[in-house]
Amino acid sequence: MSQNNSIQTKFNLKRYLGEFNPWHNIKIMHTNVPNDILSGITVAVIAMPLALAFGVASGLGAEAGMWAAICGGILVGLFGGSHTGVSGPTGPKVVQLAAIIAATKLVSGEPDIGFAMSMVFLSGLVCIALALMKIGRFIYYTPYSVVSGFMCGIGVIIILLEIRPMLGFATPNSVMGAIKQIPYDIMHEKPHALIVSLATFFTILLWPRITKKQWLPAPLLGLIVGTSIAHFFHFNDIEYISSMPVGMPHLYWPDFSRFGDMIGGAFALAGLCIFDSLLTCLVADNMTNERHNSDREIFGQGIANMACGVVGGVTTATATMRTVANIKCGGKTGLASIVHGLVLLALMLGLAPYASFIPMACLAGILLKVGMDIIDYRVLPVLHRMPFMDSICFWAVLILTISVDLLVAMGVGITIAFVRIVHELGQAYEQNVVNLNEVNRPLPGDVPMPEELKKKVLKLRLEGPLFFGVSDTIYRASSALVDYKYLIIRMARVPMVDMSGAYLLDDIVEKAHQQGAIVFFTGLKPHVERTLERLRIFENVADGNCLETFNDAILRIQEIEGTLSAQQTECDTRLSQV
Repeated sequence: MSQNNSIQTKFNLKRYLGEFNPWHNIKIMHTNVPNDILSGITVAVIAMPLALAFGVASGLGAEAGMWAAICGGILVGLFGGSHTGVSGPTGPKVVQLAAIIAATKLVSGEPDIGFAMSMVFLSGLVCIALALMKIGRFIYYTPYSVVSGFMCGIGVIIILLEIRPMLGFATPNSVMGAIKQIPYDIMHEKPHALIVSLATFFTILLWPRITKKQWLPAPLLGLIVGTSIAHFFHFNDIEYISSMPVGMPHLYWPDFSRFGDMIGGAFALAGLCIFDSLLTCLVADNMTNERHNSDREIFGQGIANMACGVVGGVTTATATMRTVANIKCGGKTGLASIVHGLVLLALMLGLAPYASFIPMACLAGILLKVGMDIIDYRVLPVLHRMPFMDSICFWAVLILTISVDLLVAMGVGITIAFVRIVHELGQAYEQNVVNLNEVNRPLPGDVPMPEELKKKVLKLRLEGPLFFGVSDTIYRASSALVDYKYLIIRMARVPMVDMSGAYLLDDIVEKAHQQGAIVFFTGLKPHVERTLERLRIFENVADGNCLETFNDAILRIQEIEGTLSAQQTECDTRLSQV
């Protein structure tokens, strides 16, 4: 028997871990090879200027963005759960990592890159652990008001952070710092930097409107135009990307000696990675009419972020712009993502020196358009028409994202949405579930209740989840129920009970006993009954009083009444004989 259990355990473990096998992606890569290769090359061209810009924005240098795009493209293409997703550095994660790096500098004032890379590596481990815990499915429970506020906030952050580089100054470390510097920057702006950034921005903005056939991606064209203007007119007073090392990356082995200092940041990066990636996967699902595997996507991101921590890359996540471009270019399998990563690797090893010719203002123009594209324009026209609680949730997430922290904003937004749904469920119970004016009205299928029982029997009908959010409403309603001999608690339409709901039922049963009443439960679902049994709710309920239907309870009451009547008759007979 123990041997059979051991075999079954090994089989279950193999099947469980098999979900994360890269063979799920490899086995379909032959189905769309030509289109995937072309799509991968195109997406790599689009991704290169974005990766360079995000690397600079992170404070780790342009090469850090490139290595992140390489790791994300190749490893998530192999291990990820979305066939069309393309990973790399993204706005939300770069903003978070930049804030962490700014807060953890060495005594010399230089970024503590070793600490940052160990944190990135640890965030990958956190992602893998969460993937094994199967938490990916919870992305479908995120309210749209939270998603919209989050994306609008990220867009505003990127726009504000790029104002200084557009005007010829260094990228600020924080949003508040950027806002404070705006008056000074405008008064002392460098015209050449502004010309380059605006030329880049308007090229990206207008190119899709000039030609319908996108034979040259707009971000790449913007990069070419901005860089060409800077060198043609000899704009030597503006900043350029510092020289990038040629060859393989410098390796950073994880150092967990400061584990306590980095665990919070690692969870923050992992949380953003999961949220950012799965939101993009939802967009891809809507475009392709397919369904991604959330847990496998998180696992792939974990592998990629661990690799980033070793090679010195910024963190990765599934990137919306690259994913949408991949879908529109015909990519259908992970091969497109892998080709994208390999093309970037070739560019990094062979063309890295040429990146030093790219002006910082040019990258600012690219990122300005990225920030504008992230904003949810579907919501903006209807902001004044949104339901009140959705509006509060949206603005809370938006403001907190900009002014405090991305994870704080997400937590507050989800909490507001949670409180709202609990409140609305409580109101639904109060209005529809416990209706004291009709508490004894029969339902279809109920047997007619004998007249002599109508004044003795009280029915309490519960519908919907019985949990902490509605327990107070039900308790207040049940407190008004008095003068009954039998209480029938009807639970056929109760799909779940938590501990608060279970102890609410225990309080109702206890109150009934204090009044000398007998309690019956009817229609209990098996898992609900098991929950109540485990919490010992039935200790004050007589054996046999948990019944299938309301009619069974009436028959049981009639039996009790018949027995009591017979006992009373016998007692009266004996008294008369005396």
